[in-house]
Amino acid sequence: MNIIVQKFGGTSVANFEKMAEVCEIVKKTKEKGKDVVMVVSAMGRKGDPYATDTLLSLLGEVTDKPNDREKDMLMSCGEIISSTLMASMLTAKGIEAVAFTGKQAGMMTDGVYSNAKIKDIEPNRIKDELEKGKVVVVAGFQGGDDKGDINTLGRGGSDTSAVALGKALNCKYVEIYTDVDGIMTADPRVEPNAKVLDYIDYEEVFQMADKGAKVIHPRAVQIAKDGNITLAIKNTLNPKHEGTKICSMKDVENKGFECCCKQERFAVANKKDIVQVKIKANGNFTKILSEMEKENISMDMINFFIDEKAFVIDRKDEKKLEKILKDNKADYKIKTNCAKVTLIGSFMTGIPGVMSKVAKGFSDEGIPLLQTSDSNMTISCLVEEKYMESAVHAIHNKFCC
Repeated sequence: MNIIVQKFGGTSVANFEKMAEVCEIVKKTKEKGKDVVMVVSAMGRKGDPYATDTLLSLLGEVTDKPNDREKDMLMSCGEIISSTLMASMLTAKGIEAVAFTGKQAGMMTDGVYSNAKIKDIEPNRIKDELEKGKVVVVAGFQGGDDKGDINTLGRGGSDTSAVALGKALNCKYVEIYTDVDGIMTADPRVEPNAKVLDYIDYEEVFQMADKGAKVIHPRAVQIAKDGNITLAIKNTLNPKHEGTKICSMKDVENKGFECCCKQERFAVANKKDIVQVKIKANGNFTKILSEMEKENISMDMINFFIDEKAFVIDRKDEKKLEKILKDNKADYKIKTNCAKVTLIGSFMTGIPGVMSKVAKGFSDEGIPLLQTSDSNMTISCLVEEKYMESAVHAIHNKFCC
């Protein structure tokens, strides 16, 4: 069998008109001799009748403390509705199809509600239906544990479902359909000159997601990397666009793509709601770090000096950290309303003058630079939140245009 997995997000199946467009994509894929496994998200987004958040709001009407098991059962319904309707529409259009829940598709999970991990996949039923020439439509975001209970997979769960199924079916290619043409050099809502990247390395995607870019979930990318699967991020409304291919640049030539592995590729990510913390050196710092770990407070942009320790945290952890600092009588300063803007590029190491170009871009725009940190493929810059968009423009203009 020549199997391809195609995942369609909530905006791609938000209504019957969009579902009809998805049917055309599937039809053309079948005409190319492919056996199609579809993975679908719940219809639409918050406010739409069958979106996951809308279903959860029903539970909030009857209890303030929902049971985790029942919560997962309810959250799984949106994807089941989508898969049922999608399979029925395909069949009505002359393309035989069958809908499966995650458990029916063989998705075995670890029993953790709302953030389950996939233990194993037994895709025998999928293969049986593909052998009959049918399209298999799988409800994403879910699986079943050893007790038969439904477990949902957490944020990005449908992407994870799709790539995990691709790995289990020995696919070398998985398509993720969404409402944009691909992964872009910056958030287009912030940077109007953002461009679609033709190719991007797995590691670069990890960094983009970690630094605040809304791209495919890292769990799905890790599965793709482990299975040497190429992911294609494509637009349901513009299916002829090649989109962005996520793969190992070392394998680009072997995969038969046009070789771009020696081209410089840069992207910019941004993240709001950041708090800068500076602590004067004292004997309690090790204890402070230990207490932060117990409270699950994560640090980033870490700059530790003899006289001062500087780092950033998410704003949601500010009150917890301030209590720890006060309890330990620390001499500290906290600066709120900050944002992190990060330049990402696997070719950054060994290129002279990268930081100089960043600094000049900020200087030209009059943006005060509060703090920096770097790795082998990132340079993160901390600025006041009011300067975030200008900072994105400054870096994007220097590296991505």
